[in-house]
Amino acid sequence: MRRLFAKSRLRGRGRVWLRRAKRAGLALLAGVVVAACSSDDGVAAAARRPLYFDVKGLVNAQIQQLTARRAAVTKQVSLRGAATETAVVPAVKWTDELQLFFQADINKAALRGAYAVDSTLAPDGTPLRRYTRRAGYDNAPVEQLLVRGEARRPTEIEASITQKNVLFSAHKQLTMKLTDGRLTEYGVAGTQKLVLFDTLRYNTKATVQ
Repeated sequence: MRRLFAKSRLRGRGRVWLRRAKRAGLALLAGVVVAACSSDDGVAAAARRPLYFDVKGLVNAQIQQLTARRAAVTKQVSLRGAATETAVVPAVKWTDELQLFFQADINKAALRGAYAVDSTLAPDGTPLRRYTRRAGYDNAPVEQLLVRGEARRPTEIEASITQKNVLFSAHKQLTMKLTDGRLTEYGVAGTQKLVLFDTLRYNTKATVQ
């Protein structure tokens, strides 16, 4: 009887130990999974972080600001070299108005490594960063992006964009000017050519009220 009782106690202790070992193993496995997920999240976050100047973020911020204060705009437009026409637009849908400037975004996943970066100073000491498209990246429409001022407080953005296919070709220069983080002026000038049609030249300048 004593031997049977001793064996039973040993078996009971063995089961308890086994249960504890399983729990410890599951806890360790959970820790490994969490650590792996955290590592993957860190890699993913790094991949999502803008490699170049964040044009998209800047434009979205300006849209929010301008919409909130219901800013108006004065536009000067010239088509085909004709006389410039001026118009005041009191109610502006800024999401549509600045939509074109999203084309200057060079932080798309397919464009990582597509641009050479050159940082210099202007004669007045203003920081300048020039992003120039590298050879072999003809699918990138932005040929060059120039940013004046500090990265978090730019004063001017210029983007040169080219689009071309068998039926259509276009080139445009986008500009944005900012003061104290607020958009004050913007414009687009360029040409576009459709097969069998004459080249269209246009120039638009806008001043935010």
